Amino acid sequence: MSRKVSQPMRITDWENLLKEFPKKTILVLGDFFLDRYLEIDAALDEPSLETGLTAYQVVGTRLSPGAAGTVANNLKTLGVGHVIALGVGGEDGHGLELQKAMAQRQIDASQMLWSSRRVTPTYTKPMYMERGTERELNRLDFQNHTKLPQDLEDELVRRLWRLAETVDGVHIMDQVQREGLGTVTPRVREELVEISNKYPDLPILADSRANIHSFQAISIKINIHEAVEAAGIEAKMLDYDTAVAAGSILTKRLGHPVYVTMAEKGLLVVEESRVTHISGVPVSEPIDPVGAGDSVSAAIISALAAKASPVEAATLGNVTASIVIQRLGTTGTASPSEVLQQLAKWDHSS
Repeated sequence: MSRKVSQPMRITDWENLLKEFPKKTILVLGDFFLDRYLEIDAALDEPSLETGLTAYQVVGTRLSPGAAGTVANNLKTLGVGHVIALGVGGEDGHGLELQKAMAQRQIDASQMLWSSRRVTPTYTKPMYMERGTERELNRLDFQNHTKLPQDLEDELVRRLWRLAETVDGVHIMDQVQREGLGTVTPRVREELVEISNKYPDLPILADSRANIHSFQAISIKINIHEAVEAAGIEAKMLDYDTAVAAGSILTKRLGHPVYVTMAEKGLLVVEESRVTHISGVPVSEPIDPVGAGDSVSAAIISALAAKASPVEAATLGNVTASIVIQRLGTTGTASPSEVLQQLAKWDHSS
């Protein structure tokens, strides 16, 4: 297997690629969470008369789509014309808030399934504001603790197949760690294999918090720690050679390119016949890595949908993440103009 360093496209080539994004439709399949930030003013703390404990005073609420919703939001910010959400939420207050947050970001939620038998997965994040700084207190999670009912799974699969016929790319965001409790069940993964076989030119990319080793016959985006574990490698050092070895095992297993992120060291694209290293983009401190992986995924699937090569797609993902990590205290996104500016000043041929 040969190893090479990516060669830069001209800025006009990147401009032309990004101009294709508004023409594309991308399906995001997975676990759509509601990220619910509670703004607490420390100056207003008061004791509870009943318990004597401090009663925090919430003075504001910030809502945003999380998990698969973060990917969808990144896709819209990158300029993708039509982003379709496919997942399962609850007929509850959090579900209504999630629908509102998705509508505000022009994410198409018409294919979402809403059921009284499920709760809308929600990360409630109390943010304690004191002396001009903000810190996160213990998170409060709402998640499903039973398996996805079969009738909902059946309908999810039907919609997945129907949408696969018309979209330009599919991204899978498997956020729920416990098998079978989220949207991306074992059966859904099996259906994705069949879809990949029937539509070999349809780009499909998966990211998973705990089950990336269970995907087959599609591309995956994975960090170096996850790659080593999924490949079954025992490594004392997580270096470049280890990432290449792990990526090569996974690519052979999947039959599709694998994208291995390595933080400041950049990104590897492991294809059947070659490995391409895309160097990290230098950025100044401080940085916030929250959401960086989702921005990489969004850029990769957008570029693949626009007929970019795996290396071109990964380069775009690498640059997008370098912008997002400079958004402090929030799950950031990057616009096409920002991406082009970063590409213009970054020499990624080294």
